[in-house]
Amino acid sequence: MKVTSYYPVLMTNDVAGTADFYKTHFGFTPLFTSDWYVHLQLADEPSVNLAVLDGRHETIPAAARGQVAGGTLLNFEVDDPDAVHDRLKAAGLPILLPLRDEAFGQRHFITRDPNGVLIDIIKPIPPSGEFVAQYEAGALPT
Repeated sequence: MKVTSYYPVLMTNDVAGTADFYKTHFGFTPLFTSDWYVHLQLADEPSVNLAVLDGRHETIPAAARGQVAGGTLLNFEVDDPDAVHDRLKAAGLPILLPLRDEAFGQRHFITRDPNGVLIDIIKPIPPSGEFVAQYEAGALPT
């Protein structure tokens, strides 16, 4: 199988509101907009895509129809998590996990979208000694 693209699709009952959230706070722009589906792309990084889908739409199999995003964590790796933290906190987004350095090799914080989807804003950092051996060759953050 050759994968040509990969992106998450968040099922929600509020397609427009969810799409607006990601446009406003994360810089996504719409490539396709309907009342039941919006395909978003990061304005300065075309390889980063996210879609929002009405979970009640007929294209969803009947057994899963009506479900909404839950138990999901989206990771965004960024250059400056401190600046993103300050901007999102000032915008009134909840900070569920405060900005901090993790021994396993991340500086990060966690917020959430209007559907309860967790959003982890991350910058890889060098891990502490106990975690270094758990990284594969070439994958160690510097």
